[in-house]
Amino acid sequence: MLRQKLQEDQIAALKSGDKDRLSVLRFIIAQVQNKEIEKKGELTDEETVAVLKKVARELKESIEAFEKGGRPELVESNKKQLEIVSSYLPAEMPDEELNSEIEKILIENKALVEQNPKAVIGLVIGRLKTKADPSRIMTMLKTKITFR
Repeated sequence: MLRQKLQEDQIAALKSGDKDRLSVLRFIIAQVQNKEIEKKGELTDEETVAVLKKVARELKESIEAFEKGGRPELVESNKKQLEIVSSYLPAEMPDEELNSEIEKILIENKALVEQNPKAVIGLVIGRLKTKADPSRIMTMLKTKITFR
């Protein structure tokens, strides 16, 4: 479904002459196809979102590097690309909702939290990684439990 939307938008960008959007969509579709070849099958929407998040993370890292290197034209270009990629990502969960979800998972796994707090990290991130950025999850998790 998401892959189909990407392809439809690619055709629309081609017809409208939007070269920036077209190049970003071609890159994303190529990344998705590479992942499908690796998997030897079609990707689910969740797996496609994971590819999009990876592309977005790489663009954010590039923006930071170009800012440090004093390359404003490349920063601007990458920000435009990131904006296009972000438009296909689902909205992230608000902080309050994320906080309550983490609380719920910690309560459900109280014994594990007391026995091995670090084991909870994988559990929480595994359940919530599609709803929020893992770095946000870790930040909130650190306020909730202490790691030895």
